[in-house]
Amino acid sequence: MDSFLVMLALVGAVIVFSALLSGWVDRTGVPQVLVFLGIGALIGPLGLNLLDASIDSPILRAVATLSLVLVLFTDAVSLDLKEVRRHRLLASLMLGPGTVGAAVLIAAAGWYVLDLSLPLAAILGAAIASTDPVLLRGVLRRPGLHNSVRQALRLESSLNDIVLLPVVLVSIEILTSAAPLTGADWGRVMLNMLLLSPVAGVVVGLAGVRALEMVRRRAGVRRDYESIYSLGLAFAAYAAAESAQGSGFVAAFAAGLTVSALDTELCDCFLEYGETTAEMALLFTFVLFGTSIVWSGLGAITGATVLFTLLTLLIRPIAYLPALIPAQLSMKNRALIAWFGPRGLSTLLLVMLAVFAGVEGSHFLLQVCCLGVLVSVVLHGFSPMFLIREPKADPAAPALVVQQAATDQPRAHTISLPEYQQLGASSGVVLVDSRSERTYADTEAVPSSIRVHPDRAVADATRLALPHGATLVVFCA
Repeated sequence: MDSFLVMLALVGAVIVFSALLSGWVDRTGVPQVLVFLGIGALIGPLGLNLLDASIDSPILRAVATLSLVLVLFTDAVSLDLKEVRRHRLLASLMLGPGTVGAAVLIAAAGWYVLDLSLPLAAILGAAIASTDPVLLRGVLRRPGLHNSVRQALRLESSLNDIVLLPVVLVSIEILTSAAPLTGADWGRVMLNMLLLSPVAGVVVGLAGVRALEMVRRRAGVRRDYESIYSLGLAFAAYAAAESAQGSGFVAAFAAGLTVSALDTELCDCFLEYGETTAEMALLFTFVLFGTSIVWSGLGAITGATVLFTLLTLLIRPIAYLPALIPAQLSMKNRALIAWFGPRGLSTLLLVMLAVFAGVEGSHFLLQVCCLGVLVSVVLHGFSPMFLIREPKADPAAPALVVQQAATDQPRAHTISLPEYQQLGASSGVVLVDSRSERTYADTEAVPSSIRVHPDRAVADATRLALPHGATLVVFCA
């Protein structure tokens, strides 16, 4: 079959299966990532042999690059800077002794157990310390997760990649340099990393936000198109930095952070529409890795690699349990945070940077990372159903129903504030606050309202025992 048709069919399959399996995945707790790795195996050389996205595949290189840009941009856009300031102690503990500490310990294990050079060990430590955004998103959506755990993991998932990425980039610079780096070379590397690349991202983000604000005032912009606009800013920032010999990945994160700081509405639009598009791209990347590359980890099984993989599972708790003591979290919550560090796409994308740069020994690093990802997808993917208990519904509570019109169709329409106040004078009216997480956190609570999270409305409504036959007035601005 023509490779273009295979690729087009693959894109369609990812979109269709993601939609059809979304409810089943949420209900059963089966890792979505595992399903798409299985699709990759089915169409790859181990199955129907329709597609083989090998390391040298230009398609894989392009998709992996775009996926890492999306991961970093999404991390930054979804970051609530007010939340970071409110919980700066927790954020600093998660990133400092937590993320960095785990990366250092994993690198030390790689140096000792796998006999790697220090730069190679640093790349391996940074890659494996990175948490997977897709697997972790499933954990964060579980209603039974304690809020403090959700908060800590959300902060980590939004910030850890930008902490670990420079480690990978600097190590690659050391390994690919023909001679030892001089002081001038180090100055150039630091200038590109800390100044040129972030400035390129900030400039693109700032210009993009200002242009959008101007068009909004004059003509208006549809919310779904604003999410597409966000993705355009991510890719534009990457291209701007790369054309200036900087790091496009750092620039993509800086652009997302600029958008997050200056335009909350654009962030909300991205989280409503663009985040789903980005997730489709990431799942598509999982399928490509699943055709052959990720299974190469099974071929790397030796006593040393198995020991190293087991050590990486233990190192995160060793780093995080003592690191989180100052946050005054319960032992149970600290243990959950320490356990849920799933390795997946971010790990593979970071180590692939070394492969694309032609670093000697990077293929072995990729195999070790693939083995770690396969183990993590199974252990971290299935463990939430055992470790996170779902809130029990009140058996005496009536089922949640929507008030029906005579035509048996749901009756829903927009009302004004005076109309709501008039309704409020009558009985059986419930005001439901279903705003986005960011908007809800940044503004005052709506008086006399019941908070129902938009991502788990039915579960929250059942748990709160909203009355049968009530008129629901939903505030979702």
